[in-house]
Amino acid sequence: MPALFRAFLILLLPLLAGCSSLYFPPPPQVPLLTQKGEWSAGLHTNFSQNTAVQGAYAVTDHLGVMASASFLHADKKQSFFGNKNNRQTEDHDFVEAGLGYFTRLRQDRRVLEIYGGVGIGATKYTEYSRETNLPSERREGTLYKYFLQANYTSKEKKSFRALGRDWPFNYGTAMRASYVQITDFRLNGVARAPEYNIFFEPITYTRIEVLGPLQLQLISGSNFGLIPRKYVKAANSVFQLGIVVNVGGQSGGK
Repeated sequence: MPALFRAFLILLLPLLAGCSSLYFPPPPQVPLLTQKGEWSAGLHTNFSQNTAVQGAYAVTDHLGVMASASFLHADKKQSFFGNKNNRQTEDHDFVEAGLGYFTRLRQDRRVLEIYGGVGIGATKYTEYSRETNLPSERREGTLYKYFLQANYTSKEKKSFRALGRDWPFNYGTAMRASYVQITDFRLNGVARAPEYNIFFEPITYTRIEVLGPLQLQLISGSNFGLIPRKYVKAANSVFQLGIVVNVGGQSGGK
């Protein structure tokens, strides 16, 4: 039980948040593949309405492929110290795919995965005047991404008892480094120079078995931009809540 408490405590740490960046990170995918023919699928979302659909498949006993698509279409109103509402709309559609190596460490049933991949998407942010509710600033462009990621389950599967039953769970970590560039960048319709950044996204995840292969997954972490930028920066949450299904894998904790 203390291990579960520590895992959830890490997941609920305050995260970097904001609305001024044109990059909304999709949750790093942690399929935890173990053998040929296994597949993983997931659906995740967060309080910012950033929703991701993910899938992965083990082509061989050590080679895996994965892909994801994330979507965000939000119309937000925020109030600051009694001022009129400040309306903002965010539209972000992004897809990415990766290829990588996975292995199972037999001594303690841990899983290690290393993936590299690319992504592309369209992003748009519009801010409206508080007085007229007309667009006051528009930012839009095309995002390109290259990433390298490592996933690692840190413990064997454990369980806790609640609601009259045992709930198996496990948790682990993932670290992702990404190069992200925005091209065809326009500010209020005027072309701007491309902007890029390098992001480091360490996360923790906890999975709880709900029914059969169906698992509840919580992802939390941080997003660090290594280069000071105005529009492509680390200003959006990595927190995600979702469901994951793994079918065809080896038995045991993972």
